[in-house]
Amino acid sequence: MTSTVGWDPHKPWYHGSPSRLRTLRPGSTITQDRALAAAFAHKPSILSLEDDGRIRHNGRGPGWLHVVAEPLGPGDIAPHPRSSMPPGLEWVTQRELDVVLLGAAPLVAAELLSHDEELRLRRAAEGLGSRPMEADGSPS
Repeated sequence: MTSTVGWDPHKPWYHGSPSRLRTLRPGSTITQDRALAAAFAHKPSILSLEDDGRIRHNGRGPGWLHVVAEPLGPGDIAPHPRSSMPPGLEWVTQRELDVVLLGAAPLVAAELLSHDEELRLRRAAEGLGSRPMEADGSPS
């Protein structure tokens, strides 16, 4: 049984995507952080959570925000195995889930990384002996 630490069964689950969806496949990433899901909707190749909690990313494409339309239990999700974020933010679906489109996820100018900021983040990650992480948590 999957641990329920880090999620609230009374809060909604969100998924951001560059496509309009009706269902999520097993292995899809969901979060209870609406702003994080909206940022992922723009398909960034790099996303950073700042020390002050702000989300910064380089996604510039159109995106859509969805909400999971059914209750979830511990067997329905698992912590994202390759997340570079604090525990409890990213989860992976274990079965197909129905979702409802909430609407377009607008680009938030304050979240967008400049080219120089993106280069700085990538260089910092390389300097730590690791490669920059893609938005899905995999090495770039």
